[in-house]
Amino acid sequence: MAGINLTIDNKEVTAGEGKTLLEVARENGGNVPVICYHDATTANALCRVCVVEVEGMRVLQPACIVKAAEGMKVQTKSEKVVRSRKTILEMLDSTMDLSEADEIQHMMKDYAVQENRFPDAERRESEVKDDNPMYVRDYSKCLLCWRCVQVCAEDAQYTYAINFEGRGYETQIGTFFDKIIPETSCVLCGQCVGVCPTGALKPKRQFLLEQGVSPNEISVMNTGRKKRKERK
Repeated sequence: MAGINLTIDNKEVTAGEGKTLLEVARENGGNVPVICYHDATTANALCRVCVVEVEGMRVLQPACIVKAAEGMKVQTKSEKVVRSRKTILEMLDSTMDLSEADEIQHMMKDYAVQENRFPDAERRESEVKDDNPMYVRDYSKCLLCWRCVQVCAEDAQYTYAINFEGRGYETQIGTFFDKIIPETSCVLCGQCVGVCPTGALKPKRQFLLEQGVSPNEISVMNTGRKKRKERK
């Protein structure tokens, strides 16, 4: 079957039917940054960091969902694209804690992000939710990439323990009726923690170590949990 012929960054390439621009760019040595996209989850084009410029299209296109088409002329690092990505990163940095988002920190350096560009932006602030033995939730670090919701639902686990709640700027990840994790359908599989890009979801052991709790103390705590369960 003949492939699709298009141009990416002035280079003529051939793509398979149904391939996205992100996939085609990667297959041909392109470096298109992503945040909300993950190989294990369904692409939803939420963060818009992967946008590219397609000749003839009025606005920048999210490479993670737009399919390659015959004759397309795509620029992945034009001035317009770079400016858009930089602005998105600056807005994220102004509203949330990205200190533990290593990949995003590297992106910020690559795009020469200007810190404090939006000094009047309202910061997302949230208390750490420590309500289960597996992980803690710090939504001050959450950028609403949706990865955790997706792996908890159709993309992997089918438990539907978490979802979006609220509207507009008040939107955040939460449980139904704001229940604590042990009272939800969560099975403590840890897949949501594994796909989180910012440290908003963190293994409980790591969190305790960062709080100064020694490994021995953590072991005693774990043993105590088992004994209480046995007495029941």
